[in-house]
Amino acid sequence: MQKIFFLIFFGIAFYATAQVPAIQTGKDSIASIQDKKEHPLSSGYYPIGFFDIDLKTLIKLNNYEGFRLGIGGLTNDKLFENYKFGGYYAYGFKDKTSKYSLGASARINKERKAWVSIYYADDVKEIGAFDYLTDARVYSIFEPRLVNITQFYKYRKWFANIASELSPKFLGEFRVAHSNVTNIENYYFINNNIPLSNYRLAEATVSVRISPKTNFFTNEDGTKEYFDGFPKISAQITKGFKGVFDSDFNYTKFGLKLDYYIKRTDLSSTNVLLEGSLATGDVPLTHLFHSYPNQPTKDEVLQRFSVAGVQSFETMYFGEFFSDKLTTLQVKHSLRRFKLTEKWKPELVLITRHALGDMKNTENHFGIPFNTLDKLYNETGFEINKILFGFGLSAAYRYGYYNLPKFSDNISFKFTFYLQI
Repeated sequence: MQKIFFLIFFGIAFYATAQVPAIQTGKDSIASIQDKKEHPLSSGYYPIGFFDIDLKTLIKLNNYEGFRLGIGGLTNDKLFENYKFGGYYAYGFKDKTSKYSLGASARINKERKAWVSIYYADDVKEIGAFDYLTDARVYSIFEPRLVNITQFYKYRKWFANIASELSPKFLGEFRVAHSNVTNIENYYFINNNIPLSNYRLAEATVSVRISPKTNFFTNEDGTKEYFDGFPKISAQITKGFKGVFDSDFNYTKFGLKLDYYIKRTDLSSTNVLLEGSLATGDVPLTHLFHSYPNQPTKDEVLQRFSVAGVQSFETMYFGEFFSDKLTTLQVKHSLRRFKLTEKWKPELVLITRHALGDMKNTENHFGIPFNTLDKLYNETGFEINKILFGFGLSAAYRYGYYNLPKFSDNISFKFTFYLQI
């Protein structure tokens, strides 16, 4: 319960000190964010002089690192107009280990907001997480499910990339990277009958994000405003190269995501998120896919009471499923907010989530037990949001083929927190 009380305290404090538009932004890379003349917090950065503090680096909490405190960000135009220097430093009080990143960016085309960057990072990452480069800040600077994650791996990585906003509707990024991976879990990838716990990866990634309805418009007082419309389409291809700087594997990974939002005149709305992922070749479990599970592995419902994620499967247990091909569908329908008082307007959201996947050569992954999603996974639930200081409640039920024998094991009951700053 310590982490729950900590989150409540942190959320109330943050909410009370910063009441400006909601952070639900973000097609901005770490460098190109400096080109936007928008509210200083709407990108997840807070400017202090010539340095913009990255709010995502300040404080985190998870089962491996415990409390993770840090500081990070990058320089802004007050220091150099065409160069940025950035990074972060963080310390986990449970694993008693420092993590850091350091690098620099140079603007090569102001009109296209094109930046070239080189960075080094030494950190940990969740097993099975697949990140779109161009979606780094699309949804929120604060992802609540990070609190519950249990399975991580360590990495040391060099990467260089070029990111450009080719138009207000199209963002692209190309990255090359070399990383050394060390498994924290007792996991071995069997490659050519050789068990590997540590390995090297050399990758090239192309990522694009298309927002066909994004527009600028002028309001009554003559100022320009930015309308971030839907749908949004994200696509990414990653190629792993064996033998490049002693890298160990050849593989290819594909990701495609459609995020569609419908807002109605009765103030209700529907959000549809459809995503597909595919990996071919020799890919260790650390770099395959999961459905962003968010159910702590505890026996009782109240023991699992924690914080719900933004786009996660609330009844799926951590480490339960991994796939090399995966399709997920999430639908959220928000009803018009209930006006109980002038300032108290809670919101009811109806949610359904589904996942289908599979994996070839499961025998190549040794040490971590898991299932594949070769049958359809289903959960349905609801959220009552914005009850107090951005906090609410969520409940979900798991049904269908993966329904568990014990009724209570299929139930998720958590609180929600949507950061409004």
